Amino acid sequence: MAKDSSYYKSKKQHQIMLLRKILSELPEFVSDFIYDKELSSQPSTLISYSRDIRTFLTYLKTYNPAYKNVELKQFKLSDIEYLNSHDIIEYQHFLEYSEDDADGKSHSNEKKAISRKLSALRGLYKYHLEHHNIENNPTQLVKMPKIKKDKNIVRMNNQEVIDIINAVKYGNEQMSQHQRKILAKTQQRDLAIVTLMLGTGIRVSECAGLDKKDVDLRGGTITIVRKGGSQDILYIGDQIIQVLNEYINGERSRVIPQDGHEDALFYSMQFKRISVDAIERLVKKYAAFVVKNKKITPHKLRSTYGTALYRETGDIRLVADVLGHENINTTIDYYAAIEDEHKRRAANAVDYKRNH
Repeated sequence: MAKDSSYYKSKKQHQIMLLRKILSELPEFVSDFIYDKELSSQPSTLISYSRDIRTFLTYLKTYNPAYKNVELKQFKLSDIEYLNSHDIIEYQHFLEYSEDDADGKSHSNEKKAISRKLSALRGLYKYHLEHHNIENNPTQLVKMPKIKKDKNIVRMNNQEVIDIINAVKYGNEQMSQHQRKILAKTQQRDLAIVTLMLGTGIRVSECAGLDKKDVDLRGGTITIVRKGGSQDILYIGDQIIQVLNEYINGERSRVIPQDGHEDALFYSMQFKRISVDAIERLVKKYAAFVVKNKKITPHKLRSTYGTALYRETGDIRLVADVLGHENINTTIDYYAAIEDEHKRRAANAVDYKRNH
């Protein structure tokens, strides 16, 4: 089955080893917090938490004279316990924008990224406070950045969907000779990927992780592994079945895969399983030819499908189920703009004079 494939086993092992490497650079009180969250969080989430806390300790070492000669591994829990809310606010300002005087480099973070980094820090303090390892939690007094929910969903309209599919099918006059040569070799693969993502709304990682055995053309289904590691079966339409069949019996049948990549559904030009980054570049490349005023990524293909499905059915629970949203509120918030469109229709829907 999909979640037991060698690809997902290898991916999980790589994440575990990466997490261990990051934690080996950090003090034990960080590891205690991370391993406490192990049962309730995915490895990728734990890696993000660890990196965010490492950023904070690196900031202290770099900008606080008291910790100038302290290695990250040597930080003690008392070092962060005696910080105050002003110290945390200064760190927040550092995340917003800072410039390195030594080489002139600068960095900045959007509110969403700042909120995530502060959340990891809050979690660290909360864990040790609840376990009576510290008595002070300066993060409690610091307000989190307000993040506005964007109701403007970037998606493609029907004509743009047709245009991007045609660009994959037939090429585009803006393509260079080199791009046309590549298209001649990957047209069936690229069309299968774009059509599959537009017709199911699967995530780019779910697409990259597909094995050939996960596709049942007779039954009209694909088996995918969701973001949280659960397995799901999605039904696919006739158009998707057709392009997958043409790819599997065409370009894919001629691939001689590299060792360890024999099961993959989609291959790179190097005959390895196609990566998430490669699919990102593929989608952006074709979209750039035909959708000039929108930044189209694989996630926007997902938004396009979700929007079309909701408009067609009006069933928000169905959209949440098909897109694999664990919490339906995620779907409701994301597609709130479509609800507004429905409400606007009500303005002229009832005309008593006309009905009379």
